[in-house]
Amino acid sequence: MSRIHEALKKAEQERATIQAGDVQSGWTPASPVEPAAFSEPAAQTAQESNAVATAAIADIAPAFSVEALLARCPQLTWKPDLGVSLFMNGNESAKGTEEFRTLRSRLYLMREKMPLKKLLITSALPKEGKSFTASNLAQVFVRQHGRRVLLIDADLRGPRLHLMLGTSSEPGLSDYLLGNSDEFSIIQRGGLESLFFVPSGTGIENPAELVGNGRLKVLLQGVEPLFDWIIIDSPPSIPVSDAAVLAKACDGVLMVVRSELTPSNIARKARMEFREESLLGVVLNGINEKAAAYARYYYDEYAKSGTRNKS
Repeated sequence: MSRIHEALKKAEQERATIQAGDVQSGWTPASPVEPAAFSEPAAQTAQESNAVATAAIADIAPAFSVEALLARCPQLTWKPDLGVSLFMNGNESAKGTEEFRTLRSRLYLMREKMPLKKLLITSALPKEGKSFTASNLAQVFVRQHGRRVLLIDADLRGPRLHLMLGTSSEPGLSDYLLGNSDEFSIIQRGGLESLFFVPSGTGIENPAELVGNGRLKVLLQGVEPLFDWIIIDSPPSIPVSDAAVLAKACDGVLMVVRSELTPSNIARKARMEFREESLLGVVLNGINEKAAAYARYYYDEYAKSGTRNKS
């Protein structure tokens, strides 16, 4: 028998003895008598119960660790579209790669002044290049040694990232938000080392309500310590409300604007969908060949100059 049970039994015996003596003498105590042997074991019982409850919660809760991430996330073979996946085709100087390196540097400079890890990539209208930007920004981040990045396709209306990366779209974010999949089963490993991907998941009819049900915030809080950057591709901000809801769970917003296509009044309207402090800047996509050629000429000459200086 345990010490607790022994103390309880002893206390009960003492109480019975006291009560029997009171009946015989006709004396009623002024206040209840609490045996000393009973008080300390009671405190121990509460502590033991708390310890058991804590252990039970630890067994049930997902173990958010790098080891669990690597062991439990499915490893798939990605077949990326090399026409839009700039850092997966082996050409480190392909058109557009240096612009993404510049964007990466600017984001690191911003990070020195503010907490910045969870980025939302959006646009005013469809087909402005937000998914292209999100995908390649994630790719350029993991080009740096030791950087681990999570790319999430939260455009549940028109997902594109799984097509760019050449992988399955299920299970994914919608399955997690519905409670049908756990955190680790929706995170894929594939194409690039240290790049992890959450696809959009099973098609649904009510994406606006689903992204706002609170489970996305829980997911981000759980996995955030495991990654250096989390990049979320959202729907366009003008046609639907999803982007504004998603932005509340992020540290900052990058808006993609397509050169000579996005009307300026529409871009200004899209900007108003987000808090002033959350809007980090604008990515100008699809600039004309003349401007692009000038930028490429400048970069090539700068690179050659650096090589000459080293020799």
